[in-house]
Amino acid sequence: MIGSRDLHFYAPDEIKRLRVVRRADGYYAQFCINVERKEEPVPTGKAIGIDVGLNHFYTDSDGETVANPRYLRKSEKALKRLQKRVSRKKKGSGNRKKAINKLGRKHLKVSRQRKDFAIKTALCAVKSSDFVAYEELQVRNMVKNHKLAKSISDAAWAQFAQWLEYFGKIYGKTVVAVAPQYTSQDCSSCGNLVKKTLSTRTHICGCGVILDRDRNASLNILAKGLKQVGINSNTAGHAEINAWEQTDLYSLVATSTSKSTG
Repeated sequence: MIGSRDLHFYAPDEIKRLRVVRRADGYYAQFCINVERKEEPVPTGKAIGIDVGLNHFYTDSDGETVANPRYLRKSEKALKRLQKRVSRKKKGSGNRKKAINKLGRKHLKVSRQRKDFAIKTALCAVKSSDFVAYEELQVRNMVKNHKLAKSISDAAWAQFAQWLEYFGKIYGKTVVAVAPQYTSQDCSSCGNLVKKTLSTRTHICGCGVILDRDRNASLNILAKGLKQVGINSNTAGHAEINAWEQTDLYSLVATSTSKSTG
């Protein structure tokens, strides 16, 4: 369950389980409710590919970007200060327990900020599109890069992906995870391989296409996602993708998805 409601909103037989959990700022009662949440789909005629990153939280195939909030980075000084206070207190003392509690509350605030951001950003992406494709990144492997581990963890891409999938089901939209291989290296226009290092931020291809690296990747992600549900996309066909926006894309995607899973 997301958020909070007056318990009188639900019939007693809908409340199936109660769990009491302890957080740094107190105790909470979590109620498991047996209700099916479904929202009436509102077709938009849009299909987007999403490329998550560290510079921007994500860039989509329309060229729109969402800023990376960097909640942990912004709170680092305060967290270090609180951690020092803990280490200075005598073990087992009441003052140490208070210091630990303050540190825990700060970490909890960062965690809640990330979750709130992931929910709102995923909800906006799903409600504004009929089809969303994103990369199925192996975050556990990526955080082994110690130079980027903290920034990757702070971005919480996996949490964002979970909410994309969740809201896709709630709002009846198609959300597809695609393999990340070569999405940044292949040209979204001609399909040729254009090798880049992480520091290379612009995609420049011999075919004449010049794009922001993340925009190029998001176009490839969209093409992969559409192909995955049985809609043939021509990588050279940006116009073809745009043309779908003028048709009933919601019905087209829904039909193709049912065929591919049938």
